[in-house]
Amino acid sequence: MNFKQKTFLLALSLFILVGSELKAQPGSIGRQMDDPALTDTTGRSIDAYFAPVSLEKSTPDADGFIQRWLLLEPISKPNRSNTVFTDSYLRAAFDTLYFPNQFTILPKDGDIVNVGDTELAWHALDSKLFNVKLFRFAYGLAKPIYGVVFWAVTVVNAPEDMENVRMAVGSNSASMWWLNGEETLLLSGDRRMVMDDAVSPRLTLKKGKNIVRGVVINGPGMSDFCVRFLDEKGEPIKNITVTCE
Repeated sequence: MNFKQKTFLLALSLFILVGSELKAQPGSIGRQMDDPALTDTTGRSIDAYFAPVSLEKSTPDADGFIQRWLLLEPISKPNRSNTVFTDSYLRAAFDTLYFPNQFTILPKDGDIVNVGDTELAWHALDSKLFNVKLFRFAYGLAKPIYGVVFWAVTVVNAPEDMENVRMAVGSNSASMWWLNGEETLLLSGDRRMVMDDAVSPRLTLKKGKNIVRGVVINGPGMSDFCVRFLDEKGEPIKNITVTCE
């Protein structure tokens, strides 16, 4: 093999190596692998993940997860890292009054609240997945996707008093949850959404309406959550209905 052939083969090998390394890169620094800028080919829409609420009452899915929610468009709260989400930070952040009656409001689809100079709307939606894709909700509505706070509300209707049940939640990233105005769970730290990541103490679902309220905060990264109720044996509760009123 002469000198020119060796030079050509060396250059070809270097080209292939560099190309494979570039292909292996997940994207620019700080981007998620499932960042819509890299993977979304459907345009800005929430239709793949949500449907408008119908007139019929919703029931939990086969695994007991609640899919009907009133979601508020994201509130901007920049955070460069999720490592700041300690218990004390979250309590201060969630106790901040962003809009009137935020701990008692039962909004209707299309209601508007003012957070500072920004108007934000409530959306009554049925999630098409067991987990509620807040990132896709925000992206589809052309709202901020990073450094955000999401509020969620729903109504669980119990056919009778259900004692010794537990609320089971997973969220990305941190979150806090209430049942009928009482705090039930605080999920702190930089975490990924895992079903039943945190489980509340024993609770009672009262006969009739029970209001579930949650707030999810995230800096960089994807945002979503899942919620269900478990009975004394740890089995999902499915003989309830879910409404937005």
